[in-house]
Amino acid sequence: MLEKTMRINSLFDFYQSLLTPKQRNYMALYYLDDYSLGEIAEEFQVSRQAVYDNIKRTEQMIEEYEAKLLLFERYIKRQELLEKLREAIANENEHSKALPLITSLEKLD
Repeated sequence: MLEKTMRINSLFDFYQSLLTPKQRNYMALYYLDDYSLGEIAEEFQVSRQAVYDNIKRTEQMIEEYEAKLLLFERYIKRQELLEKLREAIANENEHSKALPLITSLEKLD
């Protein structure tokens, strides 16, 4: 569950500008502010089921955005390559490994 929450939070960071204000509010309250479905329903004067349905649809939407745009996947790959690059530069005798890592980073964009 924690892994899913972390993934949805990350995807939300990347794709929130593509969501409606209502979707952004529900997702922010549920995932970032840790509100319960009941608390969100009370806040917006709707049923718990309406909140649940909206959140599930929005989760599905941002997963579909990610499947098409791959922003989060590229971000993760970029972070991994940057870490390898830092390690290669830190080890003076491994400078030759830095250039292929830089080339890999350039190909991501």
